[in-house]
Amino acid sequence: MMGPNFARTFGGHPMKLYHAANSGNAFKARLLLSLLGLEHEIVDVKLAAGDNRTDAFLALNPRGQIPVLVDGDRVIWDSQAILVYLARRHGGEDWLPLDADGMTEVMQWLAVAENELLFGLARARAVLLFDRAWNYEQCKTLGEAGLQVLEAHLADRDWLAVDRPTIADIACYPYVALAPEGNISLSPYAAVQAWIGRVQGLPGYVDMVGITRQ
Repeated sequence: MMGPNFARTFGGHPMKLYHAANSGNAFKARLLLSLLGLEHEIVDVKLAAGDNRTDAFLALNPRGQIPVLVDGDRVIWDSQAILVYLARRHGGEDWLPLDADGMTEVMQWLAVAENELLFGLARARAVLLFDRAWNYEQCKTLGEAGLQVLEAHLADRDWLAVDRPTIADIACYPYVALAPEGNISLSPYAAVQAWIGRVQGLPGYVDMVGITRQ
């Protein structure tokens, strides 16, 4: 399945993103590809069927996880690494600042994405949707703590890291927007909801199943 016909392509071949429609981590990569206007091909990986455990897939990512991005002869796995790669290779300084203060701000929020949001919000959703064995109440408590941090931070600013959208916003966005699928309401978090709306208003934004438009 081919993605949208974007204007920019590199090396004569579109990048290839190994992806699953219900994965928030895979959506991070797909969203940034779209926001950057990069031509790409989506390869659907059926996790329930074990596509990610085949020899061919493990040759791309020995961890057996999605997303995986193939750009020419370069193979990148892990959603955060893919965001950094795309921002640095194709986004100039717009999405990942090079100055020490700006880059540090971005990295702090990447850490939130990989901790409170992943182990909290994402896992709470996975317990309910995919019958995963994690402790739901613990995940919910951690996820709500992350939402409180976001709410306080966004109370007087539009974006997480600097004065414009960066990969910090892209890394944190999916599992925050998907929180209701984990039975975690966003109604107490007005600033977070407004930020979700700003992300959704970015040129090139694409939808993910399960995320409600603000």
